[in-house]
Amino acid sequence: MDVGRRTAMAGLLALGLTPCGGAAAAPRRADRPPAASGPKDGPRPPASLLGTEIRRLPTSRNVIALTFNAAWDESGIDTVLAELRRRKLPATFFPTGQFAEAHPAALRTIAAAHGLGNHSYSHPYFDDLDTEERAEEVRRADAAIRTASGAEPLPFFRFPYSAASDDSIADVNDLGYAVIEFSADTNGYLGPDGGVTVDVAVRRAVDAFGPGAIIQMHVGGNGDGIVTDAEALPRIIDAALTAGYEIIDLRRFLTAG
Repeated sequence: MDVGRRTAMAGLLALGLTPCGGAAAAPRRADRPPAASGPKDGPRPPASLLGTEIRRLPTSRNVIALTFNAAWDESGIDTVLAELRRRKLPATFFPTGQFAEAHPAALRTIAAAHGLGNHSYSHPYFDDLDTEERAEEVRRADAAIRTASGAEPLPFFRFPYSAASDDSIADVNDLGYAVIEFSADTNGYLGPDGGVTVDVAVRRAVDAFGPGAIIQMHVGGNGDGIVTDAEALPRIIDAALTAGYEIIDLRRFLTAG
């Protein structure tokens, strides 16, 4: 495992993220001037998704959204896409700009069937950045994702390390993005060497099931040749369908209804 990935994983563990963890809802500051214009020519998220980080979709229906972050290598992508294709199910992928530049063919394949969010360009801690630096991270990622995928990204942003503050949420909202985090992170990126087996990843997802749950997984390996989330995906899907949940596309929530 490279030094950058070890640092990223250590940062995640240091945050003590739990399946329903994260900051409390952060109201948008009414006196805050717009930081910049939003995404190019694309759909805008409804007001109901702004002003806070979304960790559970605003619905009482038994629906679940599957999401995958992509910040490292492309291992596991073919397995994940094949399973989703076989089941005819949607997912949303949150690549970084650096991932998009490094793996354009993989991103085009993903975009042909699924929505793409924005996970920043270089995966920094946003609390360490000022408003202009945050805007640069988001816009640079947007440009890289568009160029690599040939698709229109969704106006959905996910913070690196799930580390958000009132100010950083407001900055991202001002750029035209809703902040879509997660109800549960399987932690599959850690792999068996990090104490997360397929059984553990499945259990973390299932424990968070409920109306509007957002499940976060990752594509890319941790250096041991195993992509835990790719292996866990079929069991997570089976558990959701058996429990009566519908797996939905986050794009449904681009309209107020």
